[in-house]
Amino acid sequence: MSTTSVTWWGHSTIWLADSGVTLLIDPVLTDRLAHLRRMAGPPPRLPGAPDAVLLSHLHADHFHVPSLRALPGEPLLIVPRGAAAFTARALGAAVADRCVELAPGDEVTVGAVRVRAVAARHDGGRGPWSRERAVAIGFVVEGTSRTWYAGDTGLFEQMHELGPLDLALIPVGGWGPTLGSDGHLNTTDAAEALRRVKASWAVPVHYGTFWPIGMSRLRQHLFAEPGPRFAEQAARTSPHTRVRVLSHGETLTVGSAA
Repeated sequence: MSTTSVTWWGHSTIWLADSGVTLLIDPVLTDRLAHLRRMAGPPPRLPGAPDAVLLSHLHADHFHVPSLRALPGEPLLIVPRGAAAFTARALGAAVADRCVELAPGDEVTVGAVRVRAVAARHDGGRGPWSRERAVAIGFVVEGTSRTWYAGDTGLFEQMHELGPLDLALIPVGGWGPTLGSDGHLNTTDAAEALRRVKASWAVPVHYGTFWPIGMSRLRQHLFAEPGPRFAEQAARTSPHTRVRVLSHGETLTVGSAA
C-alpha cells in the first residue's frame, strides 16, 4: 500500500512526504522567535533538503525569515498571493526567482504531487507595525493521499468543500495565554472543522511549543492541553476519524484511502 508520512516539529513546522516528494510547511527551526521561547521539543532536525516549502501567511511564526535563510538546498517556495515582493526583500532576488504565488483555487505541481491553495479566514498582514500584506491561505496536497494543512484560520463555510480527506493537519491552540477568537481555531472549533472536512486521520498542530519569555508559569494548561483536548472532542464529533497527537519530532504514516 502507498503511504504518506507527516512529522510534526512543533508549532506549525511540518515535514510531509508523499509520492516521493518532500514538503516543509511553515518552518521555524530555532529555539527563539522574538519574545517567544521554545518550551518543548528540540529544534527541527530536517532529514535533508525539501523539494518545496509551503508558507501559509506572513506572520513571523509561520513565515520565519531566519529559518528560511538556513534551509538546505534550493527548494521551491510556495507563498500566498502578494508575498513575492516581501520574499525578495527578506531573502534576496535569487530566492524570489524560485518563488510561486498562489491564491485560493490556484495550484502548482511539485514532482508527483499537486499543491492547491485553499481559503483561510485569518489576517494576512506581516504584523501590526508592518505594511506588508498578502492573502492567508491553507493547502491541500494531492498525491498518494489528500492532505489538508489549514494554516491559521477560523471556521468558514467552504470547509465542507475540502473533504473528504485522508489527513487533516489542524491548528488547535497558540503560543500564549490568550487566543484571539477571530482567525484562530480553539479546540472546539477545530473539532467542528474536522467534522466538516471528513478526514480519515487528523493531527493537531499550532500548540505546545512556544511560550512568551517570563510567562512560563502563567496559564500553563493552555500550553500542552489543546492537543489531547482536541482529540477528546473530535472523538465525539467525528468518531470515524483517527486522531493522532504527535510528540515533537514524531512521525505518523498513513495509507491512502484509495
